[in-house]
Amino acid sequence: MLAIVGAAIAPGIAILSYVYLRDHLQPEPISMVVRTFLFGILLVFPIMLLQYIIQNEWDLNQAFFQAVISSALIEEFFKWLVVYHSAYKHVEFDEPYDGIVYSVAVSLGFATLENLFYLILNGLDVAFWRALLPVSSHALFGIWMGYYMGLSKFTKPGKAKSIRLVVSLLLPIVLHASYNLIFLTTDYWLWLIIPFMVILWWNGLKKVRLAHEFASKNG
Repeated sequence: MLAIVGAAIAPGIAILSYVYLRDHLQPEPISMVVRTFLFGILLVFPIMLLQYIIQNEWDLNQAFFQAVISSALIEEFFKWLVVYHSAYKHVEFDEPYDGIVYSVAVSLGFATLENLFYLILNGLDVAFWRALLPVSSHALFGIWMGYYMGLSKFTKPGKAKSIRLVVSLLLPIVLHASYNLIFLTTDYWLWLIIPFMVILWWNGLKKVRLAHEFASKNG
């Protein structure tokens, strides 16, 4: 059991540590990052309950609906809501990169507990693939969410500010839904998920760099 717990939490902690240590300008208080991570863990329970109700009480079992609405939309909306209310309006959110830190923290908190449940049910044989795909994808969705949330935070009030905030919610939903739908292609999912993840990682790391550049130019 100890091995399963370690395998479940290690990927999330490793990715979050990397993202946090990239914050060279004004690192966020560790207490706030940990709190946001814990909020992500706690999110699993209401989301699982809501997904159970949708699937079993409302009888909405279609694969497309599950992939797009029950999973992508609901999960990313609640993660966005947590970051918006717990970090976006907080005084410690004082540079664009902070959006990435907090969004990745809540995403990885969610992904870590979800990963633990999955490994308990399916064993360590899938631990590597879980780390490589679901856990890292949640982190990458968080990078996109946090990047545009950070831009919105430090954009003057107006249309552009609102658009960036909306994009910070909609784009992760679209990416998450696309990720889920790839696995509905059955025989061809492997040939699609590899380039999809490469593009996500390349653009995610680019967003990390751009967030720092935005802070340097506007600091």
